[in-house]
Amino acid sequence: MSAPSDRPAWEREGADWPHREASRFVEASGLTWHVQTFGDAAAPVLLLLHGTGAATHSWRGLAPLLAQDFFVVAPDLPGHAFTDPLPANRLSLPGMAAAIRDLLSALGVVPEVMVGHSAGAALLVRLCLDGLAPRHLVALNGALTPFPGLASVLFPSLARMLFLNSVTPRIFAWTADRPAVERLIRGTGSRLDAGGLDLYRRLFRCPGHVAGALGMMANWDLAALDRAIARLTVPTTLVVGGDDRAISPDTAFALQKRLPHARVELLRNLGHLAHEEAPAAVAGIIRQLSPARAAAEA
Repeated sequence: MSAPSDRPAWEREGADWPHREASRFVEASGLTWHVQTFGDAAAPVLLLLHGTGAATHSWRGLAPLLAQDFFVVAPDLPGHAFTDPLPANRLSLPGMAAAIRDLLSALGVVPEVMVGHSAGAALLVRLCLDGLAPRHLVALNGALTPFPGLASVLFPSLARMLFLNSVTPRIFAWTADRPAVERLIRGTGSRLDAGGLDLYRRLFRCPGHVAGALGMMANWDLAALDRAIARLTVPTTLVVGGDDRAISPDTAFALQKRLPHARVELLRNLGHLAHEEAPAAVAGIIRQLSPARAAAEA
């Protein structure tokens, strides 16, 4: 077995990256970002933010469908895949949200609709609380509340300990073979095809990508976001996979009661990666938010 590389390389891990022709690299907030764009640049802008440990490949099925109604912008988050990592003092949730805002400014886009998966949804809520005002926010199995019970204390502390240990990402990368990645994905309640599993495997084989994921988990304060989320006024759709084992679907229904402008869309028999398992079903929910479709139904 060959030794894993540190950061994913565009010439190596990205050589056959999904929708490679849609990719470009952008300088913003002191980082070089990998960004994919889809659709007509004159259409309403839709921002896609992936979750912890993922990358733009997570949108390989969904983004082209959304591009029928929107100009889709999808970056790799800092420290993930082909985007540079943030320094440790900017790895907080507000710090990462500020970097995303800098990226949007560099791209010259103002999203009308924002869609985030898991931790990506938390970033979008933070952006809205800090002043961004899209027409609609969509959280796909959003990680918007602290872990329940003792896990809310232990899990961030464990992630911080692992992040500070420089050996941890390399150990994880060495063990990221195909069966291990398949077990990890199935543990979220999702089932992906061989191609989808291979994309995660090639990223998890890079210690730099693993360190980026651990850095997010180690430095985020979801309790603070939970205390502030009642101030969210942007209309929000909480899309929930009924078989999600990573984030209980019950949390979305509880959150709906706290947010007067929120509704829940339940997708049965799908897990945490519902947008990868059934992109057409998820696209059907999001595409109803396009101005043209909303006007036609008015």
